[in-house]
Amino acid sequence: MDETSELKRVAADSGSDDENNEKGKYMTFKSGNEYFGLAIQYVNEIIQMQEITAIPETEDYIKGLINLRGKVVPVIDVRLRFKQEPLEYNDRTCIIVIHVKTAVVGLIVEKIAEVVEINEDNILPPPKIGHVDKAQNKYVYGIGKVGNAVKLLLDPDKLLNDEDLSIVEQANDMNIDEEGEV
Repeated sequence: MDETSELKRVAADSGSDDENNEKGKYMTFKSGNEYFGLAIQYVNEIIQMQEITAIPETEDYIKGLINLRGKVVPVIDVRLRFKQEPLEYNDRTCIIVIHVKTAVVGLIVEKIAEVVEINEDNILPPPKIGHVDKAQNKYVYGIGKVGNAVKLLLDPDKLLNDEDLSIVEQANDMNIDEEGEV
């Protein structure tokens, strides 16, 4: 996984406290036939797939919980969230650990692409035409032009609905209780 290691390094370098350094940088990944981008400031780290403990009676895209260095982190499968066909996980499948609202969550993606810089001038609003039922469109806040390609830029806050967020917050509360912090 040399490519993933390199992307982790680039993401870590991009994740400094200097907001200007992060501005316009996006971690891109593949889901189905599309490439998506997440603003780098949401990205904590990229990890390899690991054992997931299922949570009963949750949405199918909420795969469960992982133990990340002693922290309980809920993970969701992006393909299933976008109502795409499930895909068997392989050595390219990984988890992007991000901050969503007040919580930490892992996004299972089929393949990390690259970290790209997209100027605001090259970000267009998502088109209002086409099928309204396209699930991923409600999570897309913009279309980023990168050379001759486009990346669908995601709003991580919209990936989880209020019920999902309560599961995530419960997992995060477990972490706080274990640490004895408030």
